Amino acid sequence: MSYLFAKRVLDIVFALLLLILGLPLWLLVAGLIKLDSPGPVLYSAIVHGQAFRPFRYYKFRTMQAGAPTAAHEAFAAGYIRGTQRHGKLPDDPRVTRVGRLLRIWSLDEIPQLANVLRGDMSLVGPRPPLSYEFGHYDGRAKRRLAVRPGITGLHQVTSRGRGSFRRLVAADLLYIRHRSLALDLAILLRTIPAVLSRRGAA
Repeated sequence: MSYLFAKRVLDIVFALLLLILGLPLWLLVAGLIKLDSPGPVLYSAIVHGQAFRPFRYYKFRTMQAGAPTAAHEAFAAGYIRGTQRHGKLPDDPRVTRVGRLLRIWSLDEIPQLANVLRGDMSLVGPRPPLSYEFGHYDGRAKRRLAVRPGITGLHQVTSRGRGSFRRLVAADLLYIRHRSLALDLAILLRTIPAVLSRRGAA
């Protein structure tokens, strides 16, 4: 059995299990988002995946609906250029009360399981950049997109938002060079304590 085939089977099985078994929790999260602030339950945006292909991904909404993106665009540009050391905008005023909790526990990422089932993403791989982030990528950074992007990855379990963009790229390229089913399973297992530790959470 080839690695890519086994990885795809793992993606489908785990994504279905998480969506079905966690359905009561996902419905509770949706209700809390609606009660906390006006707007849709889901947030969507165009990101870039394998071979730079754009696609729409989904998250539970954690910000005020229609919030401006200018501050985050400027922050992301600084992070990619190396003038910002950490990858998450601190004290983002756009984030709602429920949204802050969802980000701490990484529950906002759950709707991306639908992207996994569609084949846009994998459970494990480099995180997909937003279009305005991708616009600042140099040739080395674009090598991150040689594989299908993931919900979690090597950088997420080792740094979780802490560390420079250069370090993020290095971790993703290291994963690409050595990726295997064993490494994917190890990253998935390490994701649980990484989330529970809440280090680097927004």
